[in-house]
Amino acid sequence: MTASALARQLERFGPDQQHHPPMSLAAARKYCRGLAQSHYENFTVASWLLPRRLRSHFHAVYAYCRWADDLADETESPQQSLELLTWWESQLQACYAGHATHPVFIALAATIQQFAIPATPFHDLLVAFRRDQTQQRYASLDDLLDYCRYSANPVGRLVLYLGECCDARRAALADKICTGLQLVNFWQDIGRDWQRGRLYVPADRMAEHGVARHDFDAERATPALRALLAEEVDRARGYLLSGLPLASLMPGRLRFDIELFARGGLAVCDAIEKIGYDVLHQRPALSRGRKIRLALAALPRFGALREKGDR
Repeated sequence: MTASALARQLERFGPDQQHHPPMSLAAARKYCRGLAQSHYENFTVASWLLPRRLRSHFHAVYAYCRWADDLADETESPQQSLELLTWWESQLQACYAGHATHPVFIALAATIQQFAIPATPFHDLLVAFRRDQTQQRYASLDDLLDYCRYSANPVGRLVLYLGECCDARRAALADKICTGLQLVNFWQDIGRDWQRGRLYVPADRMAEHGVARHDFDAERATPALRALLAEEVDRARGYLLSGLPLASLMPGRLRFDIELFARGGLAVCDAIEKIGYDVLHQRPALSRGRKIRLALAALPRFGALREKGDR
């Protein structure tokens, strides 16, 4: 959502609003579906590939993440974001206590109950969103990977719960994919993040390559910055490739979705490389056509989409 769109949503469903009587489950699921289809840039390509029985549950999880992300990024100040994230966490706690009133949590409550999802991944995401309000720089790669543990990896765990296949082996592979995707997004969005006062390039990596902060102010894609990003893009690619075996371990059509998102991340790595790592002047992204071609390329690896019992 944009800041104005979030403000309108808060007027309807924010902390000062009372929802009596609560929205029906059907209406809440329709609300979450609208958020997912309106805002998730990859969802329009991938959503039809999801088993129909899982779509409303993915919508609910996405809506939770979308609201939390916007509360962190689309408010007037970090202080307001922190206050709203505290309210959002209270809504999560109420959801687990059986007292959901917000449409997202009405839909999410049914998903949590059906798939026995613990609260931890939802709470972990809020750790990252809060960190964004107080931390704009990262001293080391380890610090950045710790951030990924909270900002990205919980999403993979949630997908495993929806697939009813969350175990230690799959969780480790999901973490690889999610960390890789988060790193790719950091390098893809360096210019945009810098304009918002954030820099995810670790300070120790900048010092090692002789990259200075004023290079970002001047929008100079220096040879040093390009060399740094070449290494970091390769690192992200390595995470994605090491996590790819998860696709074959997923049930039904979720195999295809995992493959598609990992391959999408790899394609963004290639796009960053193709522009010579000059992400300060353009944001490399995949066109809708490119996403569809990735989907078609993945089809032969997993056979027919409409598997018995997976509709």
